Amino acid sequence: MGKRSTSRRIAMQALYQAECADIDIKDALNNIFEEEKYIKDTKDFSRSLACGTFERKEEIDKLIKKYSKEWKLERMGGVDRNILRLAIYELMIKETPAQVVINEAVELAKKYSTIEAAKFINGILGAYLKDLKL
Repeated sequence: MGKRSTSRRIAMQALYQAECADIDIKDALNNIFEEEKYIKDTKDFSRSLACGTFERKEEIDKLIKKYSKEWKLERMGGVDRNILRLAIYELMIKETPAQVVINEAVELAKKYSTIEAAKFINGILGAYLKDLKL
């Protein structure tokens, strides 16, 4: 797994932990970094993604609500919700090709959630991306 994929996994885990434990994102990241050694680039990228997503959570959640139509944000699984937040943030900052972001989000869902969640996440991100290109 490349360091950027690892960074996305760490960011998703930190976002999930911050939400569940009601702690600051920096504390969640520190908890993860204490468990295992990571190279500086991986830590830096995961920190950038997690903190950026956390800071823009309200704005991102409005977008998720818009594209999830029948699903309330609170009804989504915590992992799925945070994968979506992370991916939408990364699509917003436009530093990584959109298809890479979507593929990475789907792979995270397949690994940490379900195939159905992966399809759901792909659909929401695809709809968001389609609107961005209008």
